[in-house]
Amino acid sequence: MFQSQLQDAAGLIEARLMEALADAADQPVTHAMRYAVAGGKRLRGFLVIEGAALYGVPADHAVHAAAAIEAVHAYSLVHDDMPCMDDDDLRRGQPTVHVKWDDGTALLVGDALQTLAFDLLADPACHPDPGVRIDLVASLARASGIDGMVLGQAQDIAAETAGRPLTLAEITELQANKTGALIRWSAEAGARLGRADIAPLSSYATALGLAFQIADDILDVEGDAEKTGKRVQKDADAGKATFVSLLGLDGAKARAHALVDEACEALAPFGARADILRETARFVIARET
Repeated sequence: MFQSQLQDAAGLIEARLMEALADAADQPVTHAMRYAVAGGKRLRGFLVIEGAALYGVPADHAVHAAAAIEAVHAYSLVHDDMPCMDDDDLRRGQPTVHVKWDDGTALLVGDALQTLAFDLLADPACHPDPGVRIDLVASLARASGIDGMVLGQAQDIAAETAGRPLTLAEITELQANKTGALIRWSAEAGARLGRADIAPLSSYATALGLAFQIADDILDVEGDAEKTGKRVQKDADAGKATFVSLLGLDGAKARAHALVDEACEALAPFGARADILRETARFVIARET
C-alpha cells in the first residue's frame, strides 16, 4: 500500500515537472534539467501531498508544491555533487550532471531548478489564494537559503577545515539545516495549503529529518553502492564526523528508531488519517537507497 502510494505520487510529481519544462528552449541546460529531476524516491514531494491530504487538499492541487520542493532538492544535489563541493560522480546510479555535461552546465541547471520551484509556487494553479502562494514562496526561500539548507551546506564546508571533528550538538544543528530544513518545509506545506496550523506537521518533520540523515550516515557505512546509486563510505574516507562516528553504529540505529517514534507521536492529533505518514517515517530508516 505505502510503496504503491509513493510510486503514484512520484508519477504525478514527475509529470508536473516535465510539463513545466515542456516548452523550455532546446538547449543542453534544459536536457540536463530534465535529467536532474528524473527518478528518485520523491520523498519530499510525497510529504507535501500526504500532509495536504490531512486537510482535504487533493493531490492534483498539492502536486505543484510537491514538484517545487523536488526541483529545489534536485538543484541542491546537482550543486552538492560538483567538484567544488562533495565531488561525486554518481547519483541515482547515473553519472552526475557535471560529469555527463560539464561544470558550467551543472551550475546553471541548479540555478534554473531553484527558480523553477518558485515559478511553480507562484502559479495560481498551486492555490487560488495569493496569500497562501506567497506564504509558500517565502517559507521555501527561508528553508532553502541562508536560514536553512545553504546555511547547513556552509557549516558542512567550514567543518572540513575546522581542524577538529564536530560535536554531536554541532552535527545535529548542521544536519537540521542541510537536510532537515527542506524535509520540514515539505511536511509543513500541506498545512500551509490547507490554511492550518503547521505545528503538528513541523514537529513530525523535525524528528523525521534527523532520522533521515542518521539513516543516510548508516547507509554510508553499511550500504551497497549498487543499491544506493551513489558512492558509499565517503564520509569515513574523508574523516568527517557523522552520527555513526559519534554514536557508534548501534547507537545511531537506536537514535533513528527513537526519532521515528517521536515523529509518529507528533501525528496523534490526526489519528488513523496519518497512518501513511507514520509508514513514511518507518520507511525512512528502513530504506536501502
